[in-house]
Amino acid sequence: MASVNKVIINPLIYFLFALAVIYFLYGLVKYLLSPDNEELRTSSKSHMLWGIFGMFIMVAVFGIMNLLLTTVGEKNIQINNGDIKVGELK
Repeated sequence: MASVNKVIINPLIYFLFALAVIYFLYGLVKYLLSPDNEELRTSSKSHMLWGIFGMFIMVAVFGIMNLLLTTVGEKNIQINNGDIKVGELK
């Protein structure tokens, strides 16, 4: 499981977060470069909002998972073939 996290899941999380940041920055640049076009500015605001929303969701999930893992303890959680077993609490 640690190897799957290291090779697949962690790089995927970094990629998605970077994608959300790029999406936000794209909206910001588009917004700043179109001061006269109200339709383009509205579309740019939407890009920025969804970029922030994506980053917020990823940070929130990361925080919740870390809270759960530190509360229960990483070593007390075992995942085998989709079955999650939680050992004794600290």
